[in-house]
Amino acid sequence: MTARTLDYAQELIRRASVTPDDAGCQDWMADKLRALGFACESLPFEEVDNLWARRGDAAPLLVFAGHTDVVPPGDETDWSQPPFEPRIHDNGMLLGRGAADMKGSLAAMLAAVEAFVEAHPEHAGSIGFLITSDEEGPSVNGTGKVVETLQARNETIDYCLVGEPSSTDAVGDVIKNGRRGSLGARLVVNGVQGHVAYPHKADNPVHRAAPALAELVATEWDRGNDFFPPTSFQISNIHAGDGTTNVIPGRCEVLFNFRFSTEVTEAELRERTEAILDRHGLDYSIEWKLSGQPFLTDRGQLVEATRAAVQSVTGRTPELLTTGGTSDGRFIAPTGAQVVELGPLNATIHKVNEQVAAADLETLAEIYYGVLERLLMDDSKS
Repeated sequence: MTARTLDYAQELIRRASVTPDDAGCQDWMADKLRALGFACESLPFEEVDNLWARRGDAAPLLVFAGHTDVVPPGDETDWSQPPFEPRIHDNGMLLGRGAADMKGSLAAMLAAVEAFVEAHPEHAGSIGFLITSDEEGPSVNGTGKVVETLQARNETIDYCLVGEPSSTDAVGDVIKNGRRGSLGARLVVNGVQGHVAYPHKADNPVHRAAPALAELVATEWDRGNDFFPPTSFQISNIHAGDGTTNVIPGRCEVLFNFRFSTEVTEAELRERTEAILDRHGLDYSIEWKLSGQPFLTDRGQLVEATRAAVQSVTGRTPELLTTGGTSDGRFIAPTGAQVVELGPLNATIHKVNEQVAAADLETLAEIYYGVLERLLMDDSKS
């Protein structure tokens, strides 16, 4: 799988697939999958390309999920090489936009499935690929829409392995078996604009909002649990005024976000927040946006198979964590599927000179192969 994995990673990185442009990545993957007997289906929604591929029609269905889109490279002169011209350097690092997030994982998945199908053409169950070009963007017309399509025709995903870069110090040291929910808000506190020399003729919305914001920051929303840290509240932006020092602003806009555990619900967070705002007597409006509910895959076949594969290939025992941002696993887990995330190191994701060790991608392909063996091997068909 070694040569395949590295060749495939470079082939994908060469395609400048900045969200939502797939740049032909999915067509290239589909050609490879069709050669293995996969039925491949393009599922575009508006400007987003999605690929659904499946080999077999029996249960269980193990799906490899990921995204071909990448974040913009920024000023390309800051890179040590053109970001979409991948190269393996003398130190063994593969450099290019998407090397870690997550074209390296897609390459490892494809190489592992090729090797597995070649060795076990009559494997048990089914293998699927769910690939989108809308993970780094709004995530409106990507994985969620594909999952809705599958549910409408009663296609059930049993196991899903998402290739997000989960590892911290070594490949496989962390498996993400869940993610926190994300709830954002835009709060507008209204006041009365006026001259700073005549504050009695104005009403400063910044002063009004400050005590309420302080209470929100100091509030304990929950204490977390064995799998999740306590829910966090973070203010990401405050804006008021026109930039002058002698005008009391008429409104104050605040952006904030909750990353929440399974110990609290979205509705509870909204209700408690608005109760605090009301208690402080604010004249306000608030717009809420739920980006994802928290999800958790407790110990089960997928977690155990993935842990065993990592141990077999690397000798290390992976840690189960739910930290980090959201992922497309949030669209798949609510269907009842077991979901884990396992990918390369996340040290350089979204950065200039994004890179991953070539040897790590080889290791990742071996781990994915091990997961396939543990979940879809049927001795009677091998």
